[in-house]
Amino acid sequence: MYVRELLPNLRRHYAADLVVANGENSAVNGRGITEAAAEHLYDSGVDLITLGNHVWDQKEIVSLLSSDRRICRPANLHPETPGQGYTVVQVGVQPVAVVSLIGRTFMNLSDCPFRTLDHIVDQLGPVTDHIFVDFHAEATSEKLAMGWYAAGRVSAVIGTHTHVQTADERILPDGTAFLTDVGMTGPRDGILGVERSTVIRRFIDQMPARFSVADGPRQLSAVLVTVAAGGRATQIERIAIAE
Repeated sequence: MYVRELLPNLRRHYAADLVVANGENSAVNGRGITEAAAEHLYDSGVDLITLGNHVWDQKEIVSLLSSDRRICRPANLHPETPGQGYTVVQVGVQPVAVVSLIGRTFMNLSDCPFRTLDHIVDQLGPVTDHIFVDFHAEATSEKLAMGWYAAGRVSAVIGTHTHVQTADERILPDGTAFLTDVGMTGPRDGILGVERSTVIRRFIDQMPARFSVADGPRQLSAVLVTVAAGGRATQIERIAIAE
């Protein structure tokens, strides 16, 4: 993984206290996550992992979610599904919560992410005001809506899923950092990380096709959020590195 090559130095350079990665496509075939992929991310310097719509693509995920508190599946899935929707870790003397949510527009069925966020923020109130939200959603409008809905109540809302880094980073009123999509880490010259000829052919003939991860030069996309006392973000910076 490209993240193994770059993240240790990036973490030192930016003096990052907490590193969160969406591991949605970290399995060898690019779908879901496996125990080996999770351990690779941890060994690379990742502290916590969030997931998304490919959460159930690997069979071993059920036991992994049940045993590893460092991984969060979307909180607005059915409450009886394995795993947790958020986790709280200690960063120095400060508790920090990381929440995973999934959108509903053009996605699989799930509970309302907005009402789920309300419930989680209420639960976290006595615990911490440092709350980081990974919103895994397809529609830009839904991600923007979540950012404004959460503004002033969480430290950051960072979008994932569409694999292309957007350039709309900002601090919303009352100190919530926002970015529509952080982008992806993987093959730069594929199509969303997938071998491009297969994707192009599918657009043309509309026939089913088996996707495979592309080869070639790689890229790493990330975002750095600085949070002050009271859980309010003071700075957000996009990071984009390509071979």
